[in-house]
Amino acid sequence: MRLLALDTSSSVATVAVMEDEKLIVETIINYKKTHSEKLMPLIEEVLGHCDLKPKDIDLFAASLGPGSFTGLRIGITTIKAMAQALDKPVVGVSALEGLAYNLAFAKGLICPIIDAQRETVYTALYKWEKTGLEEVMEQRVMPVEELINHLHNIGETIIFIGDAVDKFRDQLQANLLEKSYFPSNNFIIPRASSIAELARKKALRKEIAQASEVIPIYMRKSQAENQYEERMKGKEGQ
Repeated sequence: MRLLALDTSSSVATVAVMEDEKLIVETIINYKKTHSEKLMPLIEEVLGHCDLKPKDIDLFAASLGPGSFTGLRIGITTIKAMAQALDKPVVGVSALEGLAYNLAFAKGLICPIIDAQRETVYTALYKWEKTGLEEVMEQRVMPVEELINHLHNIGETIIFIGDAVDKFRDQLQANLLEKSYFPSNNFIIPRASSIAELARKKALRKEIAQASEVIPIYMRKSQAENQYEERMKGKEGQ
């Protein structure tokens, strides 16, 4: 089974190709250009490295979010269009779970944090067990202070990853002290290889979908939606 996976849930664009359990190629771009500019050239480059064409892919996979609304729309729309054109199945993977999978068999709790703006984060808690990666706190959006208060009651090391680490590192360290741990940057950013491996396992469990069934995980309204609702409330109050 050949699998093409991507993650555009943050400013990072990453694409990978797997064949069965073997990772063939993975590319990551974490620099300036928008996803609309870099995603398709990146996919073409990755397939070219493997001497493959889109029709050679058996399964398409994408990070469903949560994360950047624009980034998710671009990535998911691209994957859905490719899968639909080729009549191939799709697997969606949580961006938070994908981040946690970067830290294979890490000890302690893994806490991915993705910036949700306004001092809030998309987050969850994961732990590696003998059976694999287990979710021990469901995915949610919450203020950073509320997350810190929740983690104060946990007696394990907590490993933070995700694009909100740089923004909240000092606050997390100041409040959680020796309980907080921050791995090197290559583990903090999204990796398409993690999305690919999780998608492969889901496919083996028959957890696949048609392109039309795949929807993003937003968890909250976009800034544009919030501004629109505020304008409507203002008009109603006049």
